[in-house]
Amino acid sequence: MLISKPQENIPFSDNSLSANALSSPQEEVQQWYAMRATYRRELEAVRRLEAAGMGCFIPMQYHFRLKRGRRVRELVPVVRNLLFVHARPRELQKMKRELFYLQYITDTRSHEKIIVPDIQMQRFIAVAGTYSDQLLYFQPGELNLSKGTKVRITGGEFAGYEGTFLKVKGARDRRVVIAVEGVIAVALATVHPDLIEVIKEK
Repeated sequence: MLISKPQENIPFSDNSLSANALSSPQEEVQQWYAMRATYRRELEAVRRLEAAGMGCFIPMQYHFRLKRGRRVRELVPVVRNLLFVHARPRELQKMKRELFYLQYITDTRSHEKIIVPDIQMQRFIAVAGTYSDQLLYFQPGELNLSKGTKVRITGGEFAGYEGTFLKVKGARDRRVVIAVEGVIAVALATVHPDLIEVIKEK
């Protein structure tokens, strides 16, 4: 099963354009869409979408649970129903007609589909894809990012990454938070202050 094989949770697809691709350059571009698969069918949706050649990512984390009296470590979705899909608009719309439970996540203000910039998604995947139990996840509204400080990590595994440095629930120290606006945010494990620099506003 996908849940026990994290390598199957493929974040990127490098598929060449098919002969049936739309002629419009805008339509041919693959984009990251934030989506919901209702009724907890996100893993099923990933299998179907990947079989159709699309890239998918589900933020997951190891948890322990009792199974037949034994403590079992399992990889499970951090947020039920949530997934990100890397696809061309027309191809994804076609799959949506087949997967009736698949829905776009929309911006609460503009009501437009949330499309995540590639660089933002790459950074989120790099962090969330470690499946570390030291990561803390937050849904929209749980953090007030405006109260934090814009920073850049200067060393270590995530050197060069930018985020917001602030106090978060569940942690004693301030954390660097990388957010997919309107969808989800992840707070990294504690980063030494010497490896953080403040980004000065221009």
